[in-house]
Amino acid sequence: MKTWRSASLVATAAAVLALTTACGQDEGEQSPKGQNVGNEAPAGDGYGSDDGYGADSGSAAKGAAKAKSAGQLAVRDSKKLGKVVTDSAGFTLYRFDKDTAQPPKSNCDGACEQAWPVVPAKGAEAAPGVDESLLGEVTRSDGSKQLTIDGWPMYRFAKDAKPGDAKGQGVGGTWFASAPDGKKAKPAAPGGGAGAARPAERAGLSTRNDPELGEIVVDKNGMTVYRFTKDSAWPMKSACTGACLEKWPVVEPVAKNDTKGILEKGFVTFDRPDGRKQQTIDCWPLYTFAGDKKPGDTNGQGVGGTWFAAAPDGKAVRAAQ
Repeated sequence: MKTWRSASLVATAAAVLALTTACGQDEGEQSPKGQNVGNEAPAGDGYGSDDGYGADSGSAAKGAAKAKSAGQLAVRDSKKLGKVVTDSAGFTLYRFDKDTAQPPKSNCDGACEQAWPVVPAKGAEAAPGVDESLLGEVTRSDGSKQLTIDGWPMYRFAKDAKPGDAKGQGVGGTWFASAPDGKKAKPAAPGGGAGAARPAERAGLSTRNDPELGEIVVDKNGMTVYRFTKDSAWPMKSACTGACLEKWPVVEPVAKNDTKGILEKGFVTFDRPDGRKQQTIDCWPLYTFAGDKKPGDTNGQGVGGTWFAAAPDGKAVRAAQ
């Protein structure tokens, strides 16, 4: 398994120097082109419902049994969720959107951990046919080691009563069953029955050519990525907080090698005041729009005169007049 080590002070200083050099050198707003899941639950504090963690206090306490090894992982093919990773007993494993994979970090402790028992790293083995190098571990705040898949910490859900249950899917809009590669489980494209080839997976961030806006950034699901003109690139600062984030979810960290056609300068993560990490391009914070329902939608374009699709260089794209 991979062992994650903290960066040295020298590396940190070098990173700060690189960030200072990369960010804020060009704060122009307009693009040079200029013309260019599962069962959704209401978004709340992100942990779930009832007491805020997806289980009432009594059931959470009863469900939080001593952490047990996942043993030999397996892959279940679900009609609703696609390929889902399970433990050796057939219980669904989950990932939490408020965690991070690069570097791996769990943000589920205390009462959250009662509702979402962590999966210990010790004793876990890769599912047959799955790259064992994807399995790793992260050291939690209490010193214990938690299983990760491609960097994402793994959990069970206290309300899953039997093998095959996936009652944690979509809880709080932040908990999702894990696919064998650590990504969120998702069903095959319509019409892609058993044995049918699936379309090639899109990069974490890439571009598409919009007929009205030109080349714009999209996420791995093909959803339009936006810029907020009230933000700033240097110092990196987000003016979208609180209720704003319900309409404009942040783009989570994306590995630089998981991009296509995106400017690499200033491609860094921003540590938000709320503790979350947000991806940036040229140091500009990135978002998606809750009003976009399918790939290709650009319903967020021009909202409030401050929200615009992001160009590959991180600038805001404004349609030609």
